[in-house]
Amino acid sequence: MSDTPVVTRFAPSPTGFLHIGGARTALFNWLYARGRGGKFLLRIEDTDRERSTPEATEAILKGLTWLGLDWDGDPVSQAARADRHAEVAHQMLASGTAYKCFATQDEIETFREAARAEGRSTLYRSPWRDADPASHPDAPYVVRVKAPLEGEMTIRDQVQGDVRIRNDQLDDMVLLRSDGTPTYMLAVVVDDHDMGITHVIRGDDHLNNAARQMLVYTAMGWGVPIWAHIPLIHGPDGKKLSKRHGALGVEEYQLMGYPAAAMRNYLARLGWSHGDDEFFTDSQAQEWFDLKGIGKSPARLDFKKLDHLTGQHMSVANDAALLHELEQYRSAKGLPGFDNDKTEGLLAAMPTVKEKAKSFDQILEKAYFILTERPIHPDEKAAKALDDVSRGILRELTPRLQTATWTRPELEESVGALAQEHGLGLGKLAQPLRAALAGRMASPSVFDMMLVLGRAETLARILDATE
Repeated sequence: MSDTPVVTRFAPSPTGFLHIGGARTALFNWLYARGRGGKFLLRIEDTDRERSTPEATEAILKGLTWLGLDWDGDPVSQAARADRHAEVAHQMLASGTAYKCFATQDEIETFREAARAEGRSTLYRSPWRDADPASHPDAPYVVRVKAPLEGEMTIRDQVQGDVRIRNDQLDDMVLLRSDGTPTYMLAVVVDDHDMGITHVIRGDDHLNNAARQMLVYTAMGWGVPIWAHIPLIHGPDGKKLSKRHGALGVEEYQLMGYPAAAMRNYLARLGWSHGDDEFFTDSQAQEWFDLKGIGKSPARLDFKKLDHLTGQHMSVANDAALLHELEQYRSAKGLPGFDNDKTEGLLAAMPTVKEKAKSFDQILEKAYFILTERPIHPDEKAAKALDDVSRGILRELTPRLQTATWTRPELEESVGALAQEHGLGLGKLAQPLRAALAGRMASPSVFDMMLVLGRAETLARILDATE
């Protein structure tokens, strides 16, 4: 398969949200395909009709879209391909690599209970495996694969290495149920073959499935894809990821204010490495990503590392793109959009407010001076900074700002000169000025705010504060 174009797939079951582990699996498949000019396909494994819901499918598509993981072509519905799956099972029946089993569930359970009581293997061997078709009753049956009884099977895995499984440990798995519907294990193989999947990159909880699925590939004479079973994600305590560790669904991370680029970077580093590189772009990740860089041990969720990467990505992000994602974040939280004036102000302030921010909430907090309206009502700390003395000094500052050239050096000079005249350090005058401009003490530099607000708005806010 090395000469064929790379085709990977992400195949989630639509029974809930897009899990963070599933998102990482999708990312690995996307990176591997995109870095090699291949295709990344999406298949919705909706054969469990009772648990699969359109809402879950929509949540998965929204999660992938937010993460920026674009797929090629339309998503494939596994359930819609049931006739094709059944067709393959009947081909295997005709070729003798599968057989009809008329054993009832009661008979199988009776066998297993006796095996457990006697300490024997509960692996069921059907008496119908080699039965003469002439002896077949007119009764419901399942179709089972004929697994080899001797020797061993080797899963050549790009992450786990060669994994050998004795054939006498494999059962004759069911391909078609008694109602004629295909099982998941059959459907996966047929879909992967028909979709031309060259690399199956998935969680290592599917490792044992690979041996059973190889029975179908072998029976049909199909080429086996390249396997890569990746370790699961654990919590910071090293235990299997659960709700006690925090957010599990991708949409939760969006609502927590993380940008998609930081999530892609962070998820890529969960279990994969490229030297000592921690921070990287999409193009670098696509160029560097390979299966050899995936470790065998489970990765551990680390919110501190995610926050650190978020800060790095926000600091280098394109301002307009970051503003667009900020608006998407607010929309996802059900918050109203910004009017044109606020949008323009945010864009002008973005170089200032994105610095050292580690979430969109922190950007919005720093941008409060843009989003608030006059008259500004200072909070408790800001109000203390606006005492009678401070107000008097701000009144003296007003005529100087009316005539100053509106550049940072001259603004700094005007404010600094006034502070010096009063025997104050610049910080002592910056505090009441900050309170007047933002109504709070935690804000960007007063000079950054003045440049964004402009002369008229700056003077108006100072006038409000000194009346």
